[in-house]
Amino acid sequence: MRTANVRTIVIWTLVALVGATGWAVLALARGEDVSAAWMVAAALGSYAIGYRFYAKFIAHRVLKVDGTRATPAERLNNGIDFHPTDRRVLLGHHFAAIAGAGPLVGPVLAAQMGYLPGTIWIIAGVVFAGAVQDMVVLFFSTRRDGRSLGQMAREEIGPFGGAAALIAAFAIMIILLGVLALVIVNALAASPWGTFSIAMTIPIALLMGFYLRVLRPGRVAEVSLIGVGLLLLALVAGRWVAESSWAGTFTLAPSTLVVWLVAYGFIASILPVWMLLAPRDYLSTFMKIGTIALLALGVVIALPTLKMDAVTDFASRGDGPVFAGSLFPFVFITIACGALSGFHSLISSGTTPKMIQKETQVRMIGYGSMLMESSVAIMALVAASIIDPGLYFAMNAPAGVIGTTVDNASQVVTGWGYSISPADLAQAAKNVEESSLLSRTGGAPTLAVGVSEIFSKVTGGGLRAFWYHFAIMFEALFILTALDAGTRVGRFMLQDMLGNVYRPFKNISWKPGLVLTSAIVCALWGYFLWVGVHEPLGGINQLFPVFGISNQLLAAVALAVCTTLLVKSGRLKWAWITGVPLAWDATVTLTASFQKVFSSDPKVGFFKQRSVFQDAIDDGKVLPPAKSMDDMHTVVTNSTVDGVLTAVLALLIVVVIADALRVCVRHVRRPALSTLSEAPYVESKILAPAGLIPTREEKEEARDAVTAARS
Repeated sequence: MRTANVRTIVIWTLVALVGATGWAVLALARGEDVSAAWMVAAALGSYAIGYRFYAKFIAHRVLKVDGTRATPAERLNNGIDFHPTDRRVLLGHHFAAIAGAGPLVGPVLAAQMGYLPGTIWIIAGVVFAGAVQDMVVLFFSTRRDGRSLGQMAREEIGPFGGAAALIAAFAIMIILLGVLALVIVNALAASPWGTFSIAMTIPIALLMGFYLRVLRPGRVAEVSLIGVGLLLLALVAGRWVAESSWAGTFTLAPSTLVVWLVAYGFIASILPVWMLLAPRDYLSTFMKIGTIALLALGVVIALPTLKMDAVTDFASRGDGPVFAGSLFPFVFITIACGALSGFHSLISSGTTPKMIQKETQVRMIGYGSMLMESSVAIMALVAASIIDPGLYFAMNAPAGVIGTTVDNASQVVTGWGYSISPADLAQAAKNVEESSLLSRTGGAPTLAVGVSEIFSKVTGGGLRAFWYHFAIMFEALFILTALDAGTRVGRFMLQDMLGNVYRPFKNISWKPGLVLTSAIVCALWGYFLWVGVHEPLGGINQLFPVFGISNQLLAAVALAVCTTLLVKSGRLKWAWITGVPLAWDATVTLTASFQKVFSSDPKVGFFKQRSVFQDAIDDGKVLPPAKSMDDMHTVVTNSTVDGVLTAVLALLIVVVIADALRVCVRHVRRPALSTLSEAPYVESKILAPAGLIPTREEKEEARDAVTAARS
């Protein structure tokens, strides 16, 4: 026992030293080359310490997870929405569902401020806020029959604050789904390789689902090998298809992709979770984690240098070409999903609590999955920071700022202090077999260039174009898995809301209800997507500026609900665990909301932008990015909608937080008045490990159970 303790102390001391050294180099190095490997070291060391100590403390000391208590998946198992799912498959589903566009795109855009602010927020934010939110929401939803976040708010905070939370959560969900879908359309449009490979994941997932359910129940290792093999074949075959006569069949226009995405979202939302959703997300996780792990390994082998400044001048001036606004609060809003994401709380109170086998697994699935997503964000930031800063700004600045030629772009970017020649810009595009890389905004192409830079240093420059297009396809697959799970969660939320009016909707597996609500959710985000694709300056594009803010506002709702439940369930002394992140998130997000609504800078303030463009319309002028008077009117409409929507969402969140505070104060003063909607205790009959690898005690318990069953 003594030897084991000494070994454990030595191992964790080394882990801490690796992480601390990484942080020291990143923080103190000025004016010299810094390897990206130190960023990876700081991240992995911090993640390991956070999971081993802080997450374990919260799960066992604060939440007091109970392995003997039956979960909703066991008690309410109906094979449609409630279904006990192997922890490894569920980990894959949960990670795939939460990991959408945010951790890929946000950190790339935030690199405008330098690599250091983003690194600090991504790592500190996930350890103390994002992963905590995901785990605690998952725990409390599991204790409440898998209730959605909005419904938990209504039952635990009250009808007034709860109604505000329900409306805000559902509206934000539609915004998030619309933005995710548009990113997928932009990535797959006219890309036969990506379209074919991603389409093939659907029949592969169906095969895996039936394999585990019917052919070979419980054989997770077998089905994993089959699924990964078929996935790799689909990836390779995608390139064959793109170079064959079939290319035209899989070269789809944006409008066609919209129809297919809406149809897929509807079908994935109503089919039993074991048939398509869980196995498909589990399958895509292999590609996601595999790619990120290979990226980390590539960084360690190639040791690329961080070329972006630790902190750029744009951080203090707030006039960056990628996005306007100062470091505080906008770097935190831009990164969002890699550190703290309200969207995750919808998954943690949506599909996952209806599938989890044991309460003891909330640490691995809730906290662990979020750490995995944060690692994606770190690798995205690395990819953006190792390419030439001149190329980074040329790719991410809009055409209205840098022009459409390499000569003009070179001149403008050089004026910002990041010189790059026209020849270098042209060569960068040629290296990845693209006609141009100018103004490839949105973050995804920049990440792909960084990925190709890292991988080509390991495999050779001849494969640079292959790795670039692989990364583009990887990002589309990454995001699509969040879309299908998000649609299903949107269905749960709408059913909860309608269930307050018409009781049969409370049964989320009631077939007429699930079909109707799935259709409504798909129609809502599908409408905005369709308009956005056909009207480039309108539709879903007007929701892009409020994407980050709405996501963080939703996190404030989740943290407010968690804090209220900690207080009401007798854990007042531990309320700081979610209360402190709530205070920080509310401060940052409401500050950002205020600035976006009332700032006098037209690049920041929605209403000021509206005023400037309206004045120009009155004078008969056309301002960029508009190209016609119709575009000018569209910008005015978009700015008005953005401003009103941001103000309304911020007001709803203030109502939720204020009502939650009222409930907490009332409970402290008069605990007898509080009630909890927790489901009654039922003893569990399922034996399953808490972590990915069973402990010695768990193996012995499983052997004893088998022996008892035989006797």
